[in-house]
Amino acid sequence: MSTLITTPFTAASTATEVLAGVDLSGVRAIVTGASSGLGAETARVLAAAGAEVTFAVRNPAAVADPGGPSRVARLDLADQGSVRRFTEAWDGPLHLLVANAGLVTGGLARTPEGWELQFATNHLGHFALATGLHDALAAGAAERGEARIVSVSSTAHMRAGVDFADLHFTHRPYDPQIAYAQSKTANSLFAVEATRRWAPDGIFANAVNPGGVATGLQRHFTDAQKESLAAAEAAGVFRYKTIGQGAATSIVASVAPEFARTGGHYLDDGQEAYPVPDDADLADHPHGVKEWALNPDLARRLWTVSAELTGRAGQRVQT
Repeated sequence: MSTLITTPFTAASTATEVLAGVDLSGVRAIVTGASSGLGAETARVLAAAGAEVTFAVRNPAAVADPGGPSRVARLDLADQGSVRRFTEAWDGPLHLLVANAGLVTGGLARTPEGWELQFATNHLGHFALATGLHDALAAGAAERGEARIVSVSSTAHMRAGVDFADLHFTHRPYDPQIAYAQSKTANSLFAVEATRRWAPDGIFANAVNPGGVATGLQRHFTDAQKESLAAAEAAGVFRYKTIGQGAATSIVASVAPEFARTGGHYLDDGQEAYPVPDDADLADHPHGVKEWALNPDLARRLWTVSAELTGRAGQRVQT
């Protein structure tokens, strides 16, 4: 196994601390789900460091004036038409895409296409967004030597891999926790394959686990989900972080020199996480990443399926 990438940052570091002394003037960034929680904090600190940030949100009215050159734009990741309009309206280079937005449901919900809503929003929406912005990212990389994509995953990925035989719970019983876990594994696999395909263009993607943070994401949790979360906290699987601490690992993946021109990694608490077998117990490895979330063959398969579903093939393929 290759040496894992480390940084000076820890679980206690905040996003502001990661950006201390960093000047992002000239950097154009998009942060999805930037109206609240981790996304709002991520977008805020990037803008405070000088970046021109697009706050990509479902409800633009929920975002106060971001100030400076930053702006707010509407984006509904569950609506492929909304994603297409956003990407087609984008003008000029893009240096950083933070795929932060996430959805949790308490029961089965579907998009008009019949897609399971968590997978459709958390993975397919971001897949269509990134592939639609490929040329802008490539232009950004040409300007600054690289462009980065940050794909926000979760410890929840350890509960389930991607079930290619029934992605949308057409046949198997619906479990919202398993559906969420599948989407978070997909977020990591996207980073693996996006890097393989797009590294020649200077585009590198990494997945991050923000850790346990109390945000609006939990508002749709069922009682069973809340009990599971409480049990995990009691078992020491995670401790709750502040919003600033939760956003820190996204910022590490966004700007840290240790992750310059390298991708396909999964970060936890500011470091590259260690891989664990697929049958490993979450309670024993709260800061690990399961092999099914980094498997290059599964990543290629997921990309192919996602491209077929969304009608977006992406761009360059590295052979």
